[in-house]
Amino acid sequence: MVSELGGSQISTLLETLPGIANVLRSPVADALGNVIRAGARLAEFHVQDAEELLRYATRRGLLAQEEGDRLLAEVHAAEQRRADRAADRERAQRAKARTKGKVKSVKAVKKVKKAAKTRKR
Repeated sequence: MVSELGGSQISTLLETLPGIANVLRSPVADALGNVIRAGARLAEFHVQDAEELLRYATRRGLLAQEEGDRLLAEVHAAEQRRADRAADRERAQRAKARTKGKVKSVKAVKKVKKAAKTRKR
């Protein structure tokens, strides 16, 4: 027969084996800490943390399943928009780097055309 550990037994176990607290730590506690750090802009936001908190909230009845699903869809959509904007910025930077040499040669051509126009008059 398996017996459950009581509060005093858990604290004795945690004192006896240093480092076991990290193993036994709740994934919800980790997710909550990570989301707080992300909110304070001390760390990056991870969708996995939001998913863990939403699962916890729906298990505990803090959120209805439909509301949790809607919120999770919003988080995924925002993450996709963020990734798309980052990819667009990267493409724009690459295109700008490629056209830098071309822009200098185009400016030189415009100067020649202006000089030719002034001679005709």
